[in-house]
Amino acid sequence: MTETADTVRTAERTCPECGAPVDEGGRYVTWCAACDWNVDPETRDEEPPGRIDRIRRRLAQRYGEQLLADLADPDDGAAPGAAADRPRPRTRLGVAGGFATAIALAVHGVTVALLAGGLWLLVRGHGGLPVVGGLLIGLAIVLRPRFGRLPKEEDHRPVLRRGDAPRLFALLDEVAGAVGTTGVRTVVIDCDANASVSTYGIRQHRVLRIGLALWETLPPQERIALLGHEFGHYAHGDTRHSLLVGGAFQSLGTWRYTLAPQPAHGLMEHFVNLVTALPRLLVGGVLVVLEHLTLRQSQRAEYLADSTAARAAGAEAAAGLMDRLLVTGSVVGELRRECVAARTRIGGAARRDDPSEGLWERLAAHAASVPEREYERLRRVAERRGHQVDSTHPPTHLRHRRLTRGAPGGALIVLDAARAAEIDAELAEAKRSVARELVRG
Repeated sequence: MTETADTVRTAERTCPECGAPVDEGGRYVTWCAACDWNVDPETRDEEPPGRIDRIRRRLAQRYGEQLLADLADPDDGAAPGAAADRPRPRTRLGVAGGFATAIALAVHGVTVALLAGGLWLLVRGHGGLPVVGGLLIGLAIVLRPRFGRLPKEEDHRPVLRRGDAPRLFALLDEVAGAVGTTGVRTVVIDCDANASVSTYGIRQHRVLRIGLALWETLPPQERIALLGHEFGHYAHGDTRHSLLVGGAFQSLGTWRYTLAPQPAHGLMEHFVNLVTALPRLLVGGVLVVLEHLTLRQSQRAEYLADSTAARAAGAEAAAGLMDRLLVTGSVVGELRRECVAARTRIGGAARRDDPSEGLWERLAAHAASVPEREYERLRRVAERRGHQVDSTHPPTHLRHRRLTRGAPGGALIVLDAARAAEIDAELAEAKRSVARELVRG
């Protein structure tokens, strides 16, 4: 039996399945904690995932459970000083990692061979061979490893440097140092419900991307956990964050896109699809193998990054961050509603001259209003569905279980209200800029 939240608001305060008392959910789903009646009422109309996505999901569940059993508690209840002195495990390369590295070298070797062959044909070829050589060179350029770049000004994502936000960068340096790595060169602010640390340029400078739809819904200590997790990928040597293996995934993705079958409207399209069928299968097979070889390492790196989050911010804050990830869909939906309301100036007097004013405060208030009962329901739903941030992450409920199964540990860094307010003041103009772009659509 399934009912929507609107339907169950008028239901009896007893569970129709087991008769246990049930609290009305209000604008949230009414469900029974005793028997899980109506715990997951939504019907999902999403299309079944593709073959590679199904493989990723099955492997993620299997490896996530195995690694949960293998890895120790994230903090073991140690005091902050002891946690800081303890050696930090790194993601081990192993046999699978060695094979993944070999495949990555082979993928990049194909790109180099295309470039070399194209140059040879261009210089030494006769007749139409130089044309073929030019095509090979162009293909090699398309498949080359990318070094990343910062957003351009027209991307409407503010880019901050140390002089723009010294207190924020001081906090980033402190968190990075606490987990055993270095800070970032720049910070990019956008509207996403996400955050990440990546690299850009030939010199591989680090950049932190802060998505305000996530950052603004987190209390200060959970922001430390978020930063500790992202920096933890570099502290533990995550294979998929490396230029070699990450670049191979990028090249294979480009190959798959280039070789994808085209709508056949004539004989030529049928011929092209037939010719590219075998290379397409080969690229797909290599991608699946590389996914399989690196997924366990990637999931281990995620668990270890959770450990750095727990050391930096405390296990309670790190577990709280896992809960916030479960409500990102609701937060993004609320953000869309707020933007529509701002565009149409609903409640215009309250919004004054700038319809984007107070957007992030209202979003934070929405996130803070989510009751604990709803978080518990979402944890149970996540376990049923195998919720993941993406296919490279262990299931979220397993990450939450690992962070809460040991004795609570202390935090290496405590972000008090005064310091958090100073950092918010540094971000104020960037937040206004992103909010205005959102409202403009």
